[in-house]
Amino acid sequence: MAVTSSLNSIHISPRTPKTPRNAVEDEDDDVELELLNEEERRLAERDIDEPVEHESHAKKPISAKDKRSMVLLCVLYLIQGVPLGLALGSVPFLLKEHLSYSQLATFALSSYPYSLKLLWSPIVDSLFFKSIGRRKSWIIPMQLIVGSLMLYISLNVEKLLQDPARHLTELTVIFTSLVTLSATQDIAVDGWALTLLSQDCLSYASTCQTIGLNTGFFASFTVFLAFNSEAFAHRWGIPVLTLGAYLRFWSVVCYCVTVWLIFFKKEDKEAATAADMSIASVYKTIWTICQLKHVQLLILVHLFAKIGFVAHEATSLKLVEKGLKREDLAIAVLIDFPFQILGGWLAAKWSRGDKPLRPWLYAFWPRFLFGVVSVLTVYWFPKPPISPGFFAYLIAFTVISSFTSTVQFVGISAFHTRVSDPLIGGTYMTLLNTFTNLGGTWPKWFVLKGVDLFSIATCKIPDAGSEILVKECVSEAGKSHCKALKGNCVMERDGYYIVTTAGMIFGMIFLVGFIYPSARKLQALPTSAWRLKQL
Repeated sequence: MAVTSSLNSIHISPRTPKTPRNAVEDEDDDVELELLNEEERRLAERDIDEPVEHESHAKKPISAKDKRSMVLLCVLYLIQGVPLGLALGSVPFLLKEHLSYSQLATFALSSYPYSLKLLWSPIVDSLFFKSIGRRKSWIIPMQLIVGSLMLYISLNVEKLLQDPARHLTELTVIFTSLVTLSATQDIAVDGWALTLLSQDCLSYASTCQTIGLNTGFFASFTVFLAFNSEAFAHRWGIPVLTLGAYLRFWSVVCYCVTVWLIFFKKEDKEAATAADMSIASVYKTIWTICQLKHVQLLILVHLFAKIGFVAHEATSLKLVEKGLKREDLAIAVLIDFPFQILGGWLAAKWSRGDKPLRPWLYAFWPRFLFGVVSVLTVYWFPKPPISPGFFAYLIAFTVISSFTSTVQFVGISAFHTRVSDPLIGGTYMTLLNTFTNLGGTWPKWFVLKGVDLFSIATCKIPDAGSEILVKECVSEAGKSHCKALKGNCVMERDGYYIVTTAGMIFGMIFLVGFIYPSARKLQALPTSAWRLKQL
């Protein structure tokens, strides 16, 4: 994609391995934009294909308690989205002016914990203080630590960003911690949603999550980048929003919400059920699922399916490097946001039926096509300032290419919803989504490293004529040396084009040779084949 954010590489879906049996179906199906209606959910659970009669009952109005609970869920999810927007969105753009792609690859490690939260989710679901509450026992300390970390960054932001190469390890550790804490809070909030909302309103849990997380993410990415731009602030006559001030604001919000949770919000006790499992039991269930041959085949597909697209994670950084203003990038992503929601609704309709993988497979080729177009866009990017016509092209291209990504996201999510065993749906769904996330996360480090590895840039000194005095001008150290000599870095070979081309070639070969036959085989299996015989 041209200028879409890396949030697209992360499945944000509720997961609660340890949940009451009577709430599992609602939670799992609502995860992926309500892919299945109530009739289809009952059919999936009963593992039959005959239609059932619709139950005729009037919809109950939403109670005041449910409305308050929805507001609380939106606020909690919003707080989680803020660190994600910083780590995955705005901070890499701020660092790009000072770091090489290899150094950005190190910072990209901070996004990994959100894709790995299944590893410690059973612990969050099982350990808690009864006097505080199962979910508040984790949410309260997580928010306090997140608020304190953001306050620490705000007080040291000038030191950290003035010379980020020197403080790269500290920056990576801090933002990795922020993402880890947010992922841990996400586990607890997902579980709390099942008891905060009444049975009739459980379907709104995913809606609250979508609103909260996306609002927090775009506030930290799109909105912050725009208001942090001096050109944007000058154009509208407003003060520049600094990263320190932004972090202090959200730190105060974290503290205020936490104080309110401690003193004014009581958590209802959850009744113990047969579905409640110990930590060891949940981990054993995860291992049992992984032992299924077709699950192993699906995992292998997930781990390599996105390699052809991951290289384009560097595309938006290259556009900024070429001269695209950060505020223009933010506007493009902001315009794309409502179209992603519309695309998700349309893709959900296409993914219904007995072949939910069909739209997922169909969308591969358009994504490869848009990948080629994005590379050509970088190559022929005009010298700034860009014209309104070219900016309109960027917005249109962003919206269309993002739509194909949304189609794939919803298609594979529909398949996960269909095959997950309803008895352990939370664990099953989260396991499959974890490997989907990993498929878009683990190659990032190698992609960004590869851009620098295959690049060749030299430093030329104007006073020395054509003589090359410094051969290496790719790393940040080389660029600094060249600048000290009053030289100019000249790119002779850009590794970005090599990495993106290699990624797309591998992706196409893998698609035709492995994904297509594997997807047909997996889609043809009956739902009973995905059930666990013994827990």
